[in-house]
Amino acid sequence: MNKQLFSLLIIIICLGVLYFHFKTPSSPASHTLQDTLKADPATAKDTGIIILPNNTPPIKDTLPGQIATGNIHPEAVVAFAESLMGTPYKYASTDPAAGFDCSGFITYVFSHFGIKVPRSSIDFTNVGKEVAVQDAKRGDIILFTGTDSTERFVGHMGIVVSNQNGELQFIHSSSGKAHGVTVSPLKGYYMGRFVKVVRIFKSL
Repeated sequence: MNKQLFSLLIIIICLGVLYFHFKTPSSPASHTLQDTLKADPATAKDTGIIILPNNTPPIKDTLPGQIATGNIHPEAVVAFAESLMGTPYKYASTDPAAGFDCSGFITYVFSHFGIKVPRSSIDFTNVGKEVAVQDAKRGDIILFTGTDSTERFVGHMGIVVSNQNGELQFIHSSSGKAHGVTVSPLKGYYMGRFVKVVRIFKSL
């Protein structure tokens, strides 16, 4: 009899434990963070997580070789570059008060519009889409070798300002006779150093 009572008591206790286990809501720890944030969006502020609407596409980084120009029109960039005509040449400088080197000039011009570009001319080697000289447009980037044209890696650069039937003109910061920001034609000396024209603006 005592054994029967003892067994019955054990069964009752087990049933009680099972009853309370399934009736009690799961603890917050068992919820996912996503469930918690859906229930209380204010929690996101404390977690540092930004909740995007379900229909918001993910933000994508710029692909290698591309420059994010946003909605900036190339004409505005070229016009600003032209406003810097006469700024003196200074090696490794991006300061208009002191002067520019060739890539410092490009960096300063594009930074004015919030466009991030490589700091050195050689880093433009694989940037943008290459276009033929006859198809070059105002706002394209033109790349050259350094002063030693036998070394065929990029060492100088400028921005195309005009193209009249393939007679291309570009603005750049020159360490030569002009010794500063000037417009030069793509012929003679510069044709010998010419590497390619690249396009970074999708609107061109």
